[in-house]
Amino acid sequence: MTVRQLRKALKKSAPGLRHEKALWDAGVDIVAGMDEVGKGAWAGPLTVGAAIVPKERRIYKVRDSKLLTETEREAMFDRIAEWCDAWSVGHASHRECDELGMSAAQKLAARRALDGLGVPVERVLLDGKWDFVGDGRSQTMVRGERESLSIAAASILAKVMRDRMMRELDEQFPEYWLDENKGYPCHRHRSALQAVGPSTVHRRSWAYMDSLAWRGLERFIPDDGQGTLFV
Repeated sequence: MTVRQLRKALKKSAPGLRHEKALWDAGVDIVAGMDEVGKGAWAGPLTVGAAIVPKERRIYKVRDSKLLTETEREAMFDRIAEWCDAWSVGHASHRECDELGMSAAQKLAARRALDGLGVPVERVLLDGKWDFVGDGRSQTMVRGERESLSIAAASILAKVMRDRMMRELDEQFPEYWLDENKGYPCHRHRSALQAVGPSTVHRRSWAYMDSLAWRGLERFIPDDGQGTLFV
């Protein structure tokens, strides 16, 4: 898929390599950027992308995934995947989100993404304020996808992979319009849940489930940290 000319609104928002270069100059050889997608969704997995970008080769038109359209992200995906020295995407399933809680699920997805790189990462650049790697090698930054090229690359890889999964799930559960909303809250998604209840890929511990009609599925209820219940 050909990458079209960037829209004018995006031309001044290019992430750079300032943070990566600072680490490389300090003797850190392998730096990975990481970002998550799906944390606020009602259905589907929580996904974390990890990307190790080259020191010498450059790529253009990479932006924060949230600034790009779905078509633009898809067009960039193969270029980014081929350009990276290594990349990986880790998932925590909807059930793991229920059973572990969202913080632990995000840490699990991050660990899977790092393991999938197949190389010993020395430092990790993370979007946001929270260190969801948590082993002492992370550097967090607010709006990291707009600051760091490796985080921006990871954000696109994670977003495209998760979106593709949600489009596949839409074929199984067309009543929820997952191809459009990707499992996130919206009026049409909420209306479908109220009409037919949740599916087997919805996160069944969330508070929004309290008022829904349950049609044969077990309801997941955390047990105050002492275990989990399905009722």
